Amino acid sequence: MRSLATIGYEQSGLADFIVALTAAGVKQLIDVREVPISRKRGFSKRVLSEALYAVGISYTHLRALGDPKPGREAARRGDQAKFLRIYHAHLATADATEALDEAEALAVTALSCLMCFERDYLDCHRNLIAKALADRGEFEIQHLKVAKAA
Repeated sequence: MRSLATIGYEQSGLADFIVALTAAGVKQLIDVREVPISRKRGFSKRVLSEALYAVGISYTHLRALGDPKPGREAARRGDQAKFLRIYHAHLATADATEALDEAEALAVTALSCLMCFERDYLDCHRNLIAKALADRGEFEIQHLKVAKAA
């Protein structure tokens, strides 16, 4: 059985984030943010993909696996039940299903890691994506942690 990792960059710096990925042997990062920009330095799509490329990690953004705005708003309010309803409905859409197929195709070729913001995977939709991929019978999931920035 193949491994699939997940990681969040909250409370970390780019250097420590990359160290966590390389230490785990990650070869591909799959960005599952709907909007791949960040106020946190180094984590917007272009800068992040260039930094990863420099250490031999490929980058793919799968926008269709991002958490829709109503889901993000529910999560921010702490309404986990609503967040889960919204995201599960989103995962059932044709676009998300196609993106799950693409994530699976990428992940079977090399150790891949699903990335989003939240440090704790239990608070993030990337965990739901990982579970959906594991349910297909291909992967066991490992949740990576990044050292907190000083």
